Amino acid sequence: MASQTYKAWSVVTASTTAFTVCFMVWMMFAVIGIPIKQNLGLNETQFGVLVALPVLTGSLIRLPLGMWTDRYGGRIVFFILMLSTVFPIWLISRATEFWHFLVTGLFVGVAGGSFTVGIAYCARWFARERQGLAMGIFGVGNTGAAVTKLVAPTIVVAFGWAMVPQVYAVLMLITAIAFWFFSYTDEEHSAGAGQVTMREQLAVLKDLTVWRYSQYYSIVFGGY
Repeated sequence: MASQTYKAWSVVTASTTAFTVCFMVWMMFAVIGIPIKQNLGLNETQFGVLVALPVLTGSLIRLPLGMWTDRYGGRIVFFILMLSTVFPIWLISRATEFWHFLVTGLFVGVAGGSFTVGIAYCARWFARERQGLAMGIFGVGNTGAAVTKLVAPTIVVAFGWAMVPQVYAVLMLITAIAFWFFSYTDEEHSAGAGQVTMREQLAVLKDLTVWRYSQYYSIVFGGY
């Protein structure tokens, strides 16, 4: 049987890899949006909406995803999150109208919520004095946005923009399956999760400090 230490680092490794892929997908429209704009003759406003919509979805869904992670555990939530995006990602390659891209972009944006799930999931496997290290390693997954800006243009030039969502859909599916096999369920979390009520979870929104930190984050990450 695997030791607790092995499980903890396996969870961090699997989560960081999954987070990287999710952020690759989340930022996909920043690259393929350019040829899509040219093909559909979009104006600047339409192009802005196309690129921003997945980011908006990924941001707004973080609250419920965080609540579900607290209640059901990070492993199952992360796994379902990734699987739920595979088909919408693939559908992007078949889209022909502006609204097609907007609808699929809404679902693809869910991948951006992986940050919230992974942070809570990884932190539970470590003592308080080592949680910063674990979450710092997990945060490296932000590089997925940069990876997309390196990889996606190469695919676009070689095979056309439609190949990017096809490749990413397959990559997301493989990553989700690998994540499930290399991650673990925190039994202590599972045992106590059902005791947390939604009212208790939402009580944190009464704390003004939470809202202040949210604004700091919106400026810092928004600039990124």
